[in-house]
Amino acid sequence: MIDREIIKNKIRDILLYLKEIEPFLKLSPSEIIKDYTKLRTLERNFQLIVDSMVDINMHIISQKNLVPPDDYQSTFSILGENKIIPIDFALKIAPAAGTRNRIVHRYGDIDKKKFITDIQKGASDFKQYCRYIEKIVV
Repeated sequence: MIDREIIKNKIRDILLYLKEIEPFLKLSPSEIIKDYTKLRTLERNFQLIVDSMVDINMHIISQKNLVPPDDYQSTFSILGENKIIPIDFALKIAPAAGTRNRIVHRYGDIDKKKFITDIQKGASDFKQYCRYIEKIVV
């Protein structure tokens, strides 16, 4: 059985992390890149957002006895394939897990400008994810 409190708390966390980075989303990538405090804040909050989404995905997958994922990225496609979130949206947002891994584990160089512009463009996707998930817990 899906624990609605766990899901609600994780969604609350995602929305809080988004609120924390909101001021940075209005800055140019160069303004963020030249200030490592801003860049690291953005990276850390991005990591926390993705971690929370994956936690939600894993909880749903586990409680619905769905096929276990191979990695964080596939947790999104599993939800899409099972019509928990739209498949096209799942495939759009899933690469965030790979970006999270590259940031956390420092797999090669990250294109900082691309990372920043992707978050600036994609922040609304994180909110949309929360709306899709909220539909299954109400």
